[in-house]
Amino acid sequence: MSSSYPILEYDTVSESKLEPSRLIKPRDVPEHCVISFFREVNEKVIVAKQAKVAVPNRWEDGEHPIYEIEHDGQRLAFFHPGVGAPIVGSLLEEAIAFGCRKFVVVGGAGVLVKELTVGKLILVESALRGEGFSYHYLPPAREVRAHPEALAAIRATLEARRIPFLSGKTWTTDAPYRETQAVIDARRAEGCLTVEMEAASLLAVAQFRKVPLGQILYAGDDLSGEHWDNRGWQSRKEVRESLFWLAVEACLAMEG
Repeated sequence: MSSSYPILEYDTVSESKLEPSRLIKPRDVPEHCVISFFREVNEKVIVAKQAKVAVPNRWEDGEHPIYEIEHDGQRLAFFHPGVGAPIVGSLLEEAIAFGCRKFVVVGGAGVLVKELTVGKLILVESALRGEGFSYHYLPPAREVRAHPEALAAIRATLEARRIPFLSGKTWTTDAPYRETQAVIDARRAEGCLTVEMEAASLLAVAQFRKVPLGQILYAGDDLSGEHWDNRGWQSRKEVRESLFWLAVEACLAMEG
């Protein structure tokens, strides 16, 4: 296990001292779960669908409850996972331990390709592991791929609704304020369409725990040019709400 770099010392054998399956008692939660980074959309759904709290999960930064609604006669869970790989990946761990088993994630991302206009959808096929969290779940490698079942469900949902999208690779990083031009150029050269902070960690946890998880991103701020352009991406309420319900449809399409 010894390495010159601690982040590469992946332990393939030992069980964690904080093994979620031992620490967390399973709850009566839906099998299908949407992880939504869109807090304002989540809050609207909570009110409109009279969501109940399935698990009142609390962390040091506050509440991260898992909510439950009924949609088209099926039970569905959803929650906001925070921001950044450690909390997002750990909350996914807890959701799995509580009993959720099939996941679709929706969020936004910076674009590395200028042609990706605000709101364009990107189906994440793989994530380049520029963060640290995933290295505690999988052996060192450059990328982690999304689960085929989740990819197929999302792709079928988008195609059935004739919604245009791109499939490709995203770059996950822990350090948004160190996205330098040289690194951006290198990531773009190896095929990365977007940059965000969580995809690699989510895919790694899902692969480690053997649950299907897929992610749809929408194109947000622009890092492709000489200067960063916010493009008002977080104000696209119609895109965010539509994407939430697309995720619901895709998630429920995964067989139980």
